[in-house]
Amino acid sequence: MKHIIITALVCMVAGAFAEDTPQEAAPPLVLPTAIFAFQERGAGAKDLGAKSSDILFATLVVSPDMYLVDREELNKTLGEQELNLSGMVTPAQAVQVGQLTGAKVLITGSVIESGRTLYVVAKIIGTETSRVLGASVKGKTSDDLATLVEQLAEKVATTVAEKSDQLVAKVVKMEDRIAALKERLGDAKRPTVIISVQERHVGQATIDPAAETELTMFCKETGFEVIDPQAGNSKQADIIITGEGFSEFAMRRGNLVSVKARLEVKAVDRNTDKILATDRQTAVVVDLTEQIAGKKALQDAAALIAERLLPKLVMK
Repeated sequence: MKHIIITALVCMVAGAFAEDTPQEAAPPLVLPTAIFAFQERGAGAKDLGAKSSDILFATLVVSPDMYLVDREELNKTLGEQELNLSGMVTPAQAVQVGQLTGAKVLITGSVIESGRTLYVVAKIIGTETSRVLGASVKGKTSDDLATLVEQLAEKVATTVAEKSDQLVAKVVKMEDRIAALKERLGDAKRPTVIISVQERHVGQATIDPAAETELTMFCKETGFEVIDPQAGNSKQADIIITGEGFSEFAMRRGNLVSVKARLEVKAVDRNTDKILATDRQTAVVVDLTEQIAGKKALQDAAALIAERLLPKLVMK
């Protein structure tokens, strides 16, 4: 089975301009999208599942609003988790794929033969909302499969662009995220932590530790005492949080740059050397500069990890 990931780049640009003063473009909406082989139903649909997903990929990848992300990386990531996804993917699996790859949308589906009619059906699943949308085309079994799938690709692209608000969770303000995390932690005793994350941006110098700063901010804002990794002594900490993160250029379209980042974090009890928790996250960000996009992608990944990691560290 082939696992394919694409990123839908849906850009909404402000249309109003002052006479001499240009207005800034509205922030682009980036929807990393994974496509998996379609299921086959009916004798006449034999061998058409993989072909359909390949044609769908080939059609969408040339769209000016979409671009290809490394297949090998996705295959390796999903292979490590032994995820074998097809048209039967469940919302729970969709969420897992989203956490592992950064994909916000999954496209699966089926090729169905019924009599002399051939249906090609796509399920469009939001990994954050678990919302399932659909798109389909039908023709005769004698019709050209490529033509049918190209028609499906147009419907899929339109659905992702026009109904992204149903596929992606509503953006929550940082103060609301902190407040929600504080509530989850409750009155549990917070350990003292020291945080050290090695970060790099492929091909460019790293200016400052974006992920480490974000993790530190989440810890301090939720009541953890944080030891400075540069000036402090690790023996003062109850828990040592270490990690490695990197970001790299993905694509440029016009003045916008897309960057993908991956962050892995481990929390260890200093006294026992016991690993308390591990986590990892992928994020994609679009901005006007590569460095800023890289930093923001690492920040986003760190924030998501912090929300999952910190509740595992409190002393109940």
